[in-house]
Amino acid sequence: QVQLLESGGGLVQAGGSLRLSCAASGSIFVINRMAWFRQTPEKQLELVARITSGGSPDYADSVKGRVTISRDNAKNTVYLQMNSLKPEDTAVYYCFANAKATRYSATRDYWGQGTQVTVST
Repeated sequence: QVQLLESGGGLVQAGGSLRLSCAASGSIFVINRMAWFRQTPEKQLELVARITSGGSPDYADSVKGRVTISRDNAKNTVYLQMNSLKPEDTAVYYCFANAKATRYSATRDYWGQGTQVTVST
């Protein structure tokens, strides 16, 4: 099994920055794409950014120009640098990884427990 542990959430004023980290651990054979999603009580789960194993990123229109996703394959870690934060960025942010735990296991999706990001006015 692959476990994902997020860190870096918290309370920040509008216009501020936060850096989220997500470290994968456990039995890991290969990690394919990784991503960050977010969810508020009013909205469905929303893709924020994703990145391929080769490092190609993709962003939601709502965060383009303000957010950078990156990954360190040697550390099995994905990062989300968020700048110019807005109150509407307030949400629980979830880490996602598509991975194989062993050579012989099926590729499946894994999720972290989530980290709260709150942006105050």
